[in-house]
Amino acid sequence: MLRTIVGQQVSVAAAASMWAKLEALVGAGVPAATILAQDFDALRACGLSRQKQSYIRSLCQLVADGELDFDALPRDDEEAIAQLVQIKGVGRWSAEIYLLFAEGRPDIWPAGDLAVQVGIGKILQLPERPSEKEVRLLAEAWRPHRGAAAIFTWHCYNNAAL
Repeated sequence: MLRTIVGQQVSVAAAASMWAKLEALVGAGVPAATILAQDFDALRACGLSRQKQSYIRSLCQLVADGELDFDALPRDDEEAIAQLVQIKGVGRWSAEIYLLFAEGRPDIWPAGDLAVQVGIGKILQLPERPSEKEVRLLAEAWRPHRGAAAIFTWHCYNNAAL
C-alpha cells in the first residue's frame, strides 16, 4: 500500500525514483516503524510531499498499532475496498490497485483509471473516452476475470501499435 501511495498522481518513473530513494533510506521492505522514525526532511529528500508523508505516516501508524492487518483483509473485494479506503489518502483507485497487484485478486476492475478508460476506448473503437461509469458497465461481462482485462488495457494504452 505504501508503494501505491507513493505512486499516486505521479509518473511511473517518478514513483520508481521515490521508491528507490525511500528503500535506500529505510531498507528493503520499507518497515513501518522505520518510516515513522524519519523526520520530514529525510522523507522530503526521497521526493515525498508533505501530503504524501501525511498519508504514509498515517498508514504506518495504523500498521504499527495493529489497527490494520493486510493479511486479514476480507476476501470479498468490495468489503476489502471499503476497509482500505478508510486509510487517510487512500481512495477507491488506490485500494483497487493494491488488491490487483499486491494481492493478485483476479476480478479487480479499476474503472476510474485513465489508462483503463483510454485502453477500453481503443479496444472497443469508441469515438471518445468512456466515463468511469461506462467502463464499469462495459466490463460486467468479463467477471470474474476483469483484473486480466485491466492489465490488457494498460498494455493497449502504453503501446502505440495496438
